[in-house]
This record gives sequence, C-alpha cells and structure tokens, in this order.
Amino acid sequence: MIKIRGLTKRYGAFDALKGVDFDVKPGEFLVVLGPSGAGKSTLLRCINRLAEPTAGDIHIDGQLVKPDAASLRRLRCQVAMIFQHYNVVPRLSVQKNVLTGRLGSMPSVLSWLQLFPRKDVAIALECLRRVELEDKAELRTDTLSGGQKQRVGIARALAQQPKIILADEPVASLDPKTSRTVLNYLRQASRDLGISVVCNLHQIDYAKEFGERIVGVSGGRVVFEGGPDQLTGEVLHRIYPGLDESDARSAAATPAPAPVLRHLELEEA
Repeated sequence: MIKIRGLTKRYGAFDALKGVDFDVKPGEFLVVLGPSGAGKSTLLRCINRLAEPTAGDIHIDGQLVKPDAASLRRLRCQVAMIFQHYNVVPRLSVQKNVLTGRLGSMPSVLSWLQLFPRKDVAIALECLRRVELEDKAELRTDTLSGGQKQRVGIARALAQQPKIILADEPVASLDPKTSRTVLNYLRQASRDLGISVVCNLHQIDYAKEFGERIVGVSGGRVVFEGGPDQLTGEVLHRIYPGLDESDARSAAATPAPAPVLRHLELEEA
C-alpha cells in the first residue's frame, strides 16, 4: 500500500529524515515508535505531502506521489490524517465536523454552502456509530471531552473513506484509559474496513499492545523494523539512546496489556 525509499527531509543544515525506507501493507496497523524529535511527524507530513521531501520516493497503491496538482488531489482522497490536538472546529456540531471529511468528494458550490447530500450524512452517522458517538451528533464539539474530540477526529478520517490513515501522536494529550479506548477504535476500524494505519507513538507499551508491526525511528533514521515481540532491551536502547539499559530491559520484558474491548462487547460478556 505504501512504499517509501530513500526519504530525506532537510531544513537548512538539519536533516530531519535521513534516507528512510519501509513498506506498509494493505490493512496493516503499523506503529512508528520513537522519542520526541526523532522525525516521526515529519515522516507523516512527507507521506501526505504537507511537507515536500528533499529526496526519495513515495509510492501509494502502486503510484508514485508527485508534487503536481492532479497527483496531490488523488493523494488527499486516498489518505486521511488524525492530528495530535484533535483539529476539530469547536463551534460546529459533531456531525458537521465529521462531514468535513466528505468535502473532497463534493462539488465546490455545495461545500461552500455546507449542503451535504443525504448519502454523505448517512456516511457521517455510520462513522460516528463506529466510535460510539452517534448520540452526540448534534452537540457542539467544544462541549466534548478530549477523548471524545479525538474520536470525532477518527470518525472524520473514516468519513473520507480512505485507503490509508496517518495518525500523528493521536493519544499524546489523553490519559492512559482514554488512550487505549481511542487506539482500540482506530485499530478496530482498520481491521473491519481494511484501512492501512500508520500511527506515530512514543509510548512503548501502546506500541506493543496495538502495533501489528513496528518501525523504530531515532535521529531521522529507521533503526528497527519488526514485530512487537522483537522489542528487546537492546532494540529499545537503539530507539531511545538516552534510555537507561535496565529501564530498556524492563520495558521490553513488560507484557502488553489485554486489548480494550468495545462497550457493546463488554455488555455481551
């Protein structure tokens, strides 16, 4: 689904990314793990062309991503983004925030007037149902908690009906319980809908719990690629060079928590 080769991003004399190579399979939940400043956000911004790479190639669904308008339009239809700080419009209703995910497939006149066809409203409500927020569709988004706002962000991304979702530290501002709930919704949507997810995280335990595969990034380079069970103390020390070796061994030995079940599954149990 995604093929990245030699990806480099330079800001002046600083190389934020240094020849990054890896692939993402269709329907895979891949975690990019690394400390703050490792280049994780720059990586996602280069994939969706919010930042133009200095060098290297990115192929999405077999097609080379180019900086021309037609290529970028196609890219933005295929790739959705979930942001660290929600990026919702506080004054709009929950439903209208989710409907903004449909703007790319609508005629310009309708999008300017915020006139959404019934089929798009139905898609938005289905996406809200998937994150269990359908009962809050008419509320202003600024009345929601942080976790609920991030669930709106997930629903908005799903409403775009993308092939790929890029999630940039989506739980950095949330408490542990809410973080696991949000990540579980995202992983479940990936499994149910076959969406490839690239999720930036810096928390080792979440990476082990949710990642099907993990790409470790440090200093703008890929220093590890493998399964959660391969996150040994030595590997974690490579990803987090400043991490004490005993702490790295302890983090590697800690088993991933049991997956968080959705509310309805808990009721049935």
